[in-house]
Amino acid sequence: MSDTDRKQTLIILGASGDLTARLLLPGLGSALEQGLADGLLLIGSGTSDWSDEDWQGRVRGAFDGAGHDGDVCRAVAERATYVQADATDSEDLASLVGEAEGSPIIYFALSPAITEKVCQALTEVDLPEGTRLVLEKPFGNDQESAAELNDLLATMVPEDRIHRVDHFLGFSTVLNVIGLRFASRLIEPLLNRDHVEEVEIVWDESLGLEGRAGYYDQAGALVDMIQSHLLQVLSILTMEPPSALNPTEVRDGTARVLRATRIWNEDPEGSTRRARYTAGEVDGETLPDYAAEDDVDPDRHTETLAEIVVEVNDWRWRGVPFRLRSGKALGSPRKEAVFTFLPTPRLPDGLKGCDSPDRLRIGLGFDEGQLSLDLNVNGPGDPERIDSVTLDTSFGAGDLSEYGEVLKGVLQDDPTFSVRGDAAVECWRIIAPVRQAWAEDRVPLDEYEAGSTGPPGWPDGAGAADDRKSAAAEDS
Repeated sequence: MSDTDRKQTLIILGASGDLTARLLLPGLGSALEQGLADGLLLIGSGTSDWSDEDWQGRVRGAFDGAGHDGDVCRAVAERATYVQADATDSEDLASLVGEAEGSPIIYFALSPAITEKVCQALTEVDLPEGTRLVLEKPFGNDQESAAELNDLLATMVPEDRIHRVDHFLGFSTVLNVIGLRFASRLIEPLLNRDHVEEVEIVWDESLGLEGRAGYYDQAGALVDMIQSHLLQVLSILTMEPPSALNPTEVRDGTARVLRATRIWNEDPEGSTRRARYTAGEVDGETLPDYAAEDDVDPDRHTETLAEIVVEVNDWRWRGVPFRLRSGKALGSPRKEAVFTFLPTPRLPDGLKGCDSPDRLRIGLGFDEGQLSLDLNVNGPGDPERIDSVTLDTSFGAGDLSEYGEVLKGVLQDDPTFSVRGDAAVECWRIIAPVRQAWAEDRVPLDEYEAGSTGPPGWPDGAGAADDRKSAAAEDS
């Protein structure tokens, strides 16, 4: 292999944006320190009137701020160049791609609306062999637009060189789920409809808008979190065991799960809830009413807390409710997937207690995650009394940040944990009836005070687990 073949160029469109500085460049720094891209040429591009020195300063600042100040990172920062360009102009794009050494990787650190315009312009550019395209989610804005964008991208590069990135699939805690499920003889046989009563996938955070109102008010929690991220986590948690961790096996498995997923009872009114926060205090910070925030249109009725219950209608999971929930400005942050197991068929006469079910808890998030198993055992003192105890351990932090993991797959030309085109379309299909019901106000928009645990009176599980118990009783 020649030196030219080994060279790669990462072109970041939207180089001056928050995503690039806050997440993408620190992630690149962690990947560089793992030796994943020796000799990388880093080109930043945007409409800002920057010099090479301005861009190099931003790169060094992001690397240093994340603690990535080794020789490799310094060398990449010193060689980095900046090209002022309009990414929606095909001539500017052609000139930009012409600056690349070796195989270009074009990273769209742009809003979804701009990304689609850039893709249209890119169809007029003669892309070099081996070009990879990297797109942030959300991918499209509904099922139809996602399918159309897939068709457009397919005219430029093969599917296996399109990386639709979801940084949730870069969390070490999510990746560790694969080992937990498929390397544990104890756990894997229990994860099915015969043993699991319900599953929760929850991402509740204390953060408010954090300057993202312009985008968030048009997306809301349903699109921003459930469609974009939690459905992907669900697919990893529920997929059948792959024969190998390669792009075909893993992505076939996750896409198969998503094709089988639907709203519980196909009833978006009875199986979903939405709410938005009012003024309150979170972690000592006063947050205004969401509807009064800058760049928010209160008449849009955007939700900041969304909850849907779905079913994976396949052999393993049919009849098990999966509750997906995500909200902002909540006083009790919670980021975990929880498998609640069915009760035992019968307790021996004389045993007391056993008021809570066995649960497997898998922590999700940016840092070191926890794995906990809540078990019912004989308590101390009275051998006839059952108490709940918790066995827990830490997954440990990964060697790479979540964006480092994302870039690892891109730099190594491995799309195993990139979202495939058909899976992206399925995620929009799953939430389509919910969006329609909410747009028609068939589901009320509740309110909750910022810093609270959510709207008063929201019961757990949207009644789905109770539905399953009733159905089981009828079957018996």
